[in-house]
Amino acid sequence: MANNTTAAPVISPGCATLDVNNYTCSSAFILPIINEYTWAPGTRAFLYLLTMVWCFLGVALIADVFMCAIEKITSKTAKVRIPDQNEPDGFRMIEVKVWNDTVANLSLLALGTSAPEILLSVIEIVGRGFESGELGPGTIVGSAAFNLLVISAICIFSIPDGEIRKISNMRVFGLTTFSCIWAYVWLSLVILVISPGVVDLAESIITFLMFPALIIGAYLIDKRPCMKKEEVVENGMVGISLEGYANEPLNTEEKPETPVDHDQSHKNLLKLAKELGHESLDQGIPPEEAAKIVAAKLSENEHHSRMWYRINATRNMSGGKKLTPQVFSAFKDKLYDHTKLPEDEKADSKMALTTKDHTAGGTKAVVEFTAATLSVLENEKKVRIGIRRYGKMDTPATVRVETINGTATAPEDYIHLEEDVHFAVNEQLRQLYVEIIDDNEWEPDEFFFVKLSLPEKEENEDIVLGNISITQVTIINDDEPGKLEFAKPSIIAKESSRRVRIPVNRINGADGHVSVAWKTKDITAISGKDYQGGEGVLKFDHGETCRTIDIEIFDSMKPERDESFQVDLGECDGGAELGKIKKTIITIVNDEEFNGLVSRIVNLTKANMDALQLEDSTWVTQMKNAMNVNGGDIENATFIDYLLHFLTFFWKILFALVPPPKYLGGWPAFVLSLAVIGLMTAIIGDLATLFGCLVNLDDSITAITLVALGTSMPDTFASKQAAVGEKTADSSIGNINGSNSVNVFLGLGLPWLMASIYHMTQGTVFTVPPGSLGFSVIIYTGCAIAAIILLILRRFLKPFGQAELGGPKGPKILSAIILVSLWVFYVLLSALNSKKIINVQIGG
Repeated sequence: MANNTTAAPVISPGCATLDVNNYTCSSAFILPIINEYTWAPGTRAFLYLLTMVWCFLGVALIADVFMCAIEKITSKTAKVRIPDQNEPDGFRMIEVKVWNDTVANLSLLALGTSAPEILLSVIEIVGRGFESGELGPGTIVGSAAFNLLVISAICIFSIPDGEIRKISNMRVFGLTTFSCIWAYVWLSLVILVISPGVVDLAESIITFLMFPALIIGAYLIDKRPCMKKEEVVENGMVGISLEGYANEPLNTEEKPETPVDHDQSHKNLLKLAKELGHESLDQGIPPEEAAKIVAAKLSENEHHSRMWYRINATRNMSGGKKLTPQVFSAFKDKLYDHTKLPEDEKADSKMALTTKDHTAGGTKAVVEFTAATLSVLENEKKVRIGIRRYGKMDTPATVRVETINGTATAPEDYIHLEEDVHFAVNEQLRQLYVEIIDDNEWEPDEFFFVKLSLPEKEENEDIVLGNISITQVTIINDDEPGKLEFAKPSIIAKESSRRVRIPVNRINGADGHVSVAWKTKDITAISGKDYQGGEGVLKFDHGETCRTIDIEIFDSMKPERDESFQVDLGECDGGAELGKIKKTIITIVNDEEFNGLVSRIVNLTKANMDALQLEDSTWVTQMKNAMNVNGGDIENATFIDYLLHFLTFFWKILFALVPPPKYLGGWPAFVLSLAVIGLMTAIIGDLATLFGCLVNLDDSITAITLVALGTSMPDTFASKQAAVGEKTADSSIGNINGSNSVNVFLGLGLPWLMASIYHMTQGTVFTVPPGSLGFSVIIYTGCAIAAIILLILRRFLKPFGQAELGGPKGPKILSAIILVSLWVFYVLLSALNSKKIINVQIGG
């Protein structure tokens, strides 16, 4: 489109004629706006390239608005009644989607992802006086090649090792795959075989009508009208709201789209909020951050459309408002790491967080026992007492240790001890032994105490005693196997604890290995519903005096809870006997503090999810999101977010003036954003043409490389996110063939139809020289067939994991390399043919 323009010359007496408007690459459809006669060609080329990249970001942003409008249009719902005997009126109201998902994907959603390519083709033909050009068709073919080959390769490779993703709707995928191949075969037939170099009105009409034919065919295959209604199960989703968890089919003859069950959605939210509430209590994470994690988990587990991923990818590319809540990495890592710890370590870590710092910031030496209680068998004849020091370590320290009688007395049961213990510089641990008297007479378990104190000369501010300054030593009679009994006849268990630990003590002896049977018994609590009941055998090793029975408690949705169950001890083994407390009653009660925390997390989560709605913003909200990095979430904004926000600030402010999608069903936003996309693509077309002219690149090469990559970049990031985040491959590669088909049927069918009608009225013919386009289409068709065969092989061959995406690492990498190599092969041959380095004569 770039050429030299001749204008009125500037003539001065005695001077040669000079036309400052006639210079290299001086005219396109819109650009250049100012005279660039004095600019160096290299400078112009660099500025055009930089501006083209910047405009690609602008197109991606206005496409974000366009898709939000499409989301509003296609997510329209209607309320219907269905019979329900459990309801007072005999029916219940549900919301169902008006648009069929398949029709929406292949019509408005495909138009949303392909709008720049389609409009570029239309604008080019109109701008050239309804004559064909190379930039529009080349971009369509080049974009199709990049989408099918490179994006598929990225999706295959990005799946974590050992995981797979399969196409779930194979019928629609099969139709769109056939349609994609047929679209380019038909394109080859039109420009090379049927009427070489000419596109008549009939051919353009047939090409254009293939678009509604594709939609009708996909709809019929999706609905399967020849099959019984009850065999058809569809999945619907309303936007990205919490209703996406509803997934129950209707048992009606004419089944509408999947209904939205608000009660089930709330139950799912409440269950997840309780789960995160437990971890929040354990780790001290603020409820606001816990709510963000809940919302993030809900979003991760929810099915999203390809459009949702496209919008999210665009916002990531521009430092805009994300569609998933951003969680502080410190909180997230802390929470997820903590959930992997055993319960004992959780308790220890919680205690560590709440323990007073006796060292006063490391300025004091703290001395204490290593354990608060100790047990020793009588026949061991001595017990080790551990003493530790921490805090200030650069000075010596001395403490006094003294035994005190309990039920065990000195010297009958142990030898009294009273001495000073000295810590040298940097010494952390000392130990001493108390002698135990071993006799052959049976007697019950007895205990005495060991106490720490500071000698008078050591009573200064540099040495203090820690929390454990007294330890209890229990002397266990080892002459009998002992008796087994519960520590308490009743235990109160809070629902928030998730499990109750029931201690069983072994008293009056600890000789040998013994065991006792136990089982639960329902009272008002029901096993399997309120708690995990059952039975088992509790084993004690030689010398072991305490074990616990762990019973899991289930969360309940009841506002008030007071339920009980019983645990009984049964037959003993190893010579042990049952003690006095043979049964204990566990009462499960609500934790009001925990319930309040859960309620707050639920409310905050709902607020977070409401803020993520695509189509509910107002003009004020749009402008606020546009002016603030990360949509106002500055705390989670990264340096890259700030950089991208700065680069796209002008576009954000400009496009914030587009009517929000919530008004008039989204149609004003749809129409206006589509018009803006058309203007932007016209500018990009001029930039690409002038850049190619300055660096001596044909439009066909510029189209299949720079322009195709620029228009496909948001789809690349979106497909990668969808491949990793979804359980199927439908949202990542399942829609590629459909979009590629729509590119041909609309991107070429519509401008061809317009041009054919124009030329018919003028009594001329619409010529489309095969040239490099015909060669490029043939090469792409061959590469596309090879890529489809590879995907089919991956689906059915075990070495590839029997899935389109992912699988074993080696075959996964090999598949990605093959697909990328096919794209490089396509681009290389097309470029060589365009530059006449290889001369392949196709068509005429």
